[in-house]
Amino acid sequence: MNDIISKPVRKGHRVWCLIIIGLLAVGCLTVLQLKPEMDRNLKGWASSMVVMLALILVALWFVLLSRFPGRIRLKTALALLLAGLGFKALVRVDGTASGIGTPRLVWRWTPAHETVPLSVPTTAPDSITINAPPGAKDVPQYFGPKRDGAVHEANLDRDWKASPPKQLWRQPIGSAWSAFAVVGGRAYTQEQRGEEELVTCYELLTGRLLWSHADHVRFSQWQSGDGPHGTPTVEAGKVYSYGGTGVLNCLDALTGVRLWSHEVLRENHLPNLLWGVSCSPLVVDDRVVVTGGDAAGPTLLAYHKESGAALWKSGTDKTSYTSPLVAVLAGKRVVLSINASALTLHDPASGEVLADYQWVDGKWPIAAQPTVIGDDRVFLTAGYGMGCVMLQFKAGADGKWSVEELWKNNKLKAQFNSVAVRDGHLYGLDDGSLACLDIITGTRKWKEGRFGSGQSLLVDDLLIVQSEQGPVVLAEATTDGYHELGRIAALSSKTWTHPVLAGRYLLVRNDQEAVCYELPLGKVK
Repeated sequence: MNDIISKPVRKGHRVWCLIIIGLLAVGCLTVLQLKPEMDRNLKGWASSMVVMLALILVALWFVLLSRFPGRIRLKTALALLLAGLGFKALVRVDGTASGIGTPRLVWRWTPAHETVPLSVPTTAPDSITINAPPGAKDVPQYFGPKRDGAVHEANLDRDWKASPPKQLWRQPIGSAWSAFAVVGGRAYTQEQRGEEELVTCYELLTGRLLWSHADHVRFSQWQSGDGPHGTPTVEAGKVYSYGGTGVLNCLDALTGVRLWSHEVLRENHLPNLLWGVSCSPLVVDDRVVVTGGDAAGPTLLAYHKESGAALWKSGTDKTSYTSPLVAVLAGKRVVLSINASALTLHDPASGEVLADYQWVDGKWPIAAQPTVIGDDRVFLTAGYGMGCVMLQFKAGADGKWSVEELWKNNKLKAQFNSVAVRDGHLYGLDDGSLACLDIITGTRKWKEGRFGSGQSLLVDDLLIVQSEQGPVVLAEATTDGYHELGRIAALSSKTWTHPVLAGRYLLVRNDQEAVCYELPLGKVK
């Protein structure tokens, strides 16, 4: 008999488990990246979940399936637990890093952004005279002079590299995602300073604060941030503002004195939206129209613009993050409202719902304005995988409306951005990239650039794009591709606010600062 000394066989660590986990994770991430039309929000969330699941599986493999000594596994598990607790103790979430909802992590001792209270009288005397600077034009409401995302006859110089914009002023501003309304050389916006939500009036040319009106309310949500989201509307010497908690104000445009006010959500027992009221008031005839809340109606509410008296309530859908607009469709003047799940057309005088097109299921937020094309078509778009649709409306002799879907696809998925139309084509941000669509077929001509959850403004045959990262880009509105003509480093942090072009004066802002540029003009043709 041979003496055989038996030695313990050293078992492996089941490395094949790690290989399978790695291959599955890489495969899933590759599949996600190979889906060019998948919404970047959904793609980002799915990618994060794949990575998190892979890390959890690796941890479980190490603790339960690997054959490292138990003492090593226990010490490693405790070390990871302590590291996690330490990370939680040292780091806090400060809002989101971008529009896809990625948390922005900062050290706990990092001071929160907070602008100081205003050190000026809350109202201005009638004697302050402000003249509109040369080349200025009025933009009295949100999303352009006609609330269609377009500016005409601006005659801008096309070469910002040879003739760069001139910065006139730059200054801190209170937290908000409100844009500016400009009338008569005065620029109006909304902001949050401490526990006060403000409507403020600045001199367009200098940035000098002329007056402010304060309401002791504050909207705050970790993703959307602090402060209001709506833009004031200026009409016939009055400023109409709608705050983040549903406070509707009518103010004197020269002095800031409040003429009337309503707490719309509280008075109508309506809950606020998750990310706060985001409506800019619509003034139509003698009415001021605003949206409701996160409840099954009323969707729209109208008040008398002079007295503030309640006039009508209409609709049974939850509100979205858009603003109503007035247009002529099929020969009828109507108010359009994009709601949580439907587009509704309303009679401006009575609020009666004339047409109701059920578009989506209401599970995802909609923030893009409807685009009216010609006298009978409306283009709708939204992010989060909802895509876009072209509708055609007809009004029958019996007063009944009909709507037909001309085409529907996912070639333009606007998240925060709204689109504008020029020469038979739509221009806007498709899931963060600038895109051009044919309005007849829905065919996408091109898609280029990375602007995140930014905004775009059509200016004649040009596009001014406010990127989420802060820079402002000038590009051509052409069907043959993306042609960048120049850019300026306007802002340096997350920007979700729409740019405003008042003649030759460009106003941009975010939740930290505001800037005014004088843009070069082209040669007179």
